[in-house]
Amino acid sequence: MGKPITRSHCLHLHKPSSPPLSTTSSSKISFQSRKIRKLSTSKKNSTTTAITSTSIPHLKPLSHKGEIELALVHLSKSDPLLAPLINSHEAPALNACTSPFLSLTKSILFQQLATNAAKSIYTRFLTLCDGESQVNPDTVLSLSAEKLREIGVSGRKASYLHDLADKYQNGSLSDSSILEMDDDMLLNRLTEVKGIGVWSVHMFMLFSLHRPDVLPVGDLGVRKGVQSLYGLKDLPQALEMEQICEKWKPYRSVGSWYMWRLMEAKALASKAAKKT
Repeated sequence: MGKPITRSHCLHLHKPSSPPLSTTSSSKISFQSRKIRKLSTSKKNSTTTAITSTSIPHLKPLSHKGEIELALVHLSKSDPLLAPLINSHEAPALNACTSPFLSLTKSILFQQLATNAAKSIYTRFLTLCDGESQVNPDTVLSLSAEKLREIGVSGRKASYLHDLADKYQNGSLSDSSILEMDDDMLLNRLTEVKGIGVWSVHMFMLFSLHRPDVLPVGDLGVRKGVQSLYGLKDLPQALEMEQICEKWKPYRSVGSWYMWRLMEAKALASKAAKKT
């Protein structure tokens, strides 16, 4: 899976190396850019209700010792179709991580960009900030839209970065409050930030906070994985995803991670078949 967070649990799960259906030779996934569509205001409440993860109190982050193993045992027992997939792939890996503010900033910068372009801009952004340790609300607010535009950050993204930093400065958000919020509250609060939509929050909860029970029903790779695993005729929609993956609770994050692995394996097999 991807990257996580917590000062004591500040680790990051490995995430799909590229959009849902791209392939990778490793089970470790680096942070990647993805096209993100924010939900319209008129539909936000109903859609969010359908796709947000159900908050189960006192669940430990997947970075906590032994939690991945517990998740794999639970998923293998609760879903016979998932068990062979778990047995044929390595378990999700965890890496050391950074602060929530830095992760959210990086998420904004990577939006709708090819990987290499996003990495290049991010590197220039870090230089502008004097390193990752200096990426904080004060530093971001000190960078004008014009200055950010010089390193390739669009005016719109500059406004997103400034809005995130503003919400940190006025106390609406903080690293500590983010770590303490349950999944539903976190989804509601972070989607109030300009440029951060539901998909972005789900990826943040999965790969930066290591929340164990997140089901990103809007992610194409996870949807295609569920479609393939269960032999569905059509791509499952949000409510159908919720119903099908109910058995994965309270470890839907890990189940979702295996959907990405399933689609990567299928893509590799297809590529190999074309070469023969």
